[in-house]
Amino acid sequence: MNARQKSRLARIIIAAALFAAAYAVFATVDVPEKLWYIELSVYIAIYLVAAYDVIVKAARGIFGGQVFDENFLMTVATVGAFCVREYPEAAAVMLFYQVGELFQSIAVGKSRKSISSLMDIRPDTATVLRGGERLTVSPDEVEVGEVMEVRAGEKIALDGIVSRGSGMLNTAALTGESAPVFVKEGDEVKSGSINTNSVMEITATKPFSESTASKILDLVENASSKKAKAENFITRFAKFYTPAVVGFAVILAVVPSIITGEWQEWVHRALMFLVVSCPCALVISVPLAFFGGIGAASARGVLVKGGNYLELLARLDTVVFDKTGTLTYGKFSVTDVVPESEREHILNAAALAESGSNHPVAQSVLAAAKAEGIAEVSGASIREIAGKGVEATRGNTVVLAGNAELMREFCVEYVPCELFGTHVYVAENGKFLGTVVISDTVKEDAKSVIDSFRRDNVRTVMLTGDNERAAKAVAEQTGVGEYAASLLPADKVEKLETIIAGKSKKSVVAFVGDGINDAPVLSRADVGIAMGALGSDSAIEAADVVLMHDNLGSIAKAKEVAKKTMRIAFENIVFALLVKAVVLVLSALGITSMWLAIFADVGVTVIAVLNSVRIIAFGSERGKCKKRQKNEK
Repeated sequence: MNARQKSRLARIIIAAALFAAAYAVFATVDVPEKLWYIELSVYIAIYLVAAYDVIVKAARGIFGGQVFDENFLMTVATVGAFCVREYPEAAAVMLFYQVGELFQSIAVGKSRKSISSLMDIRPDTATVLRGGERLTVSPDEVEVGEVMEVRAGEKIALDGIVSRGSGMLNTAALTGESAPVFVKEGDEVKSGSINTNSVMEITATKPFSESTASKILDLVENASSKKAKAENFITRFAKFYTPAVVGFAVILAVVPSIITGEWQEWVHRALMFLVVSCPCALVISVPLAFFGGIGAASARGVLVKGGNYLELLARLDTVVFDKTGTLTYGKFSVTDVVPESEREHILNAAALAESGSNHPVAQSVLAAAKAEGIAEVSGASIREIAGKGVEATRGNTVVLAGNAELMREFCVEYVPCELFGTHVYVAENGKFLGTVVISDTVKEDAKSVIDSFRRDNVRTVMLTGDNERAAKAVAEQTGVGEYAASLLPADKVEKLETIIAGKSKKSVVAFVGDGINDAPVLSRADVGIAMGALGSDSAIEAADVVLMHDNLGSIAKAKEVAKKTMRIAFENIVFALLVKAVVLVLSALGITSMWLAIFADVGVTVIAVLNSVRIIAFGSERGKCKKRQKNEK
């Protein structure tokens, strides 16, 4: 607990002890009627210990134009109880109200802490190398192109590229992944990562205001401004509900009293009515559930821009995927060599032919050759044959590497390859050697994620600019239900429009893209989800949900958090309204006591808040597991 919470707890303990002592004394000692002011003075003293801050807030609300809040209701109800000589009830109502407020404060603090733990990713200082000196400066003073020195245990202040050294980075605060990441010279690093075991020099590539850490913190800090429908309902409900119950309480106190003449009885009923009507349970617990849900999602490496998007994620029934960079890695690599028995010879010849090219296909061949230990691929005279491939000559060896058209032009009898991917046919001195197959590989978790969506009756669609053959192959490997190929960016938007037009009012369509060229589609979807887009400004601006890494499983985790958040918020609304409705009726009929009224306010609030805390605890499970694993090690 913080200092303010500890102070409130101390007041509660003191007031409770004084209340218990006073109640015991006045219950056993018969105080003469003419000394009634003694009991009143004692309970007023106890009341002021417990409630002075509530009275001050109520007064400020009256003078500030915000009259009908919970502080006003509690003050009027308890002062009224003193007026009708219900001294113990007046003090008890305020004492238990403070207990409820303490529970709320602790729960909100816990939720805020789960989110604000992200603030630890923002470094306070940076060590920059200027003019041969090491200077400690504020991160926003570091300019693009300057070199920062990051020692073991320090946070990287700005996004950059490792210019000297290597080491392991802890990126858990950014991506939710506990495994450290190895980086070396030339690798890109994100601000907020922690250097765990070495000294590295990093050249800044972005100013601090545009760094990954700053983007994440901006998203988190602004998330609470976008409320879900349930939160907006509670705000509107409280705005009209509180004045209405105050008016009804006045009518309940005055009209029956005029008719029956039993002023004390009906005023007492009206006061109980006011205590029960306090909307604290709804006003606090429902926003707390959404606040906790955003924190739970962030603990899993998912940044949700507002409670409204959590609400949409819970109703998600159609997920549209981009292909390249989303379902696949977006990086070409050699996936097959045919025949496999001649793998080394074929790769060696292909690498010789592609040694002078920067084309992605050529780079894939060279990377595969290097992995096989083939290093000698230089010294060839290379001639590019436009649209077909290349001819490489070294000594008496002539190598051809390209498509079928190249083989036919040089009259090489080749064997057509039926495998999925880009085919590089390789021939040496007029003799066909084999085929190198290059393709974009499907992510390992893609199929399991698509399968999980299918089990939940979620429709899956893939939209891609790639050709029909490539799209079909990826669809078959992942199990995606529908796909459309050869789409331009405008065509993707049009296709998504068609999907949205065909859905029901309650259906929610999400688009998942890598964030580089998918901004128009991300913006158009009900929920735009950007994959691993921490470095993409357009994705963070256009998307509603940002996955801090390339793990597709995070989408299912985000939906799980969203559904749990909505269930808890719904439980709180139904429980609070049901209990209050019953007790309000009983209070108006005079068949209940002030103690039940206290439960209907404070008890219901505490129960609803504790229910909301479940989503906060749900979010902290990952941290507990990591801590347990660390202890086991």
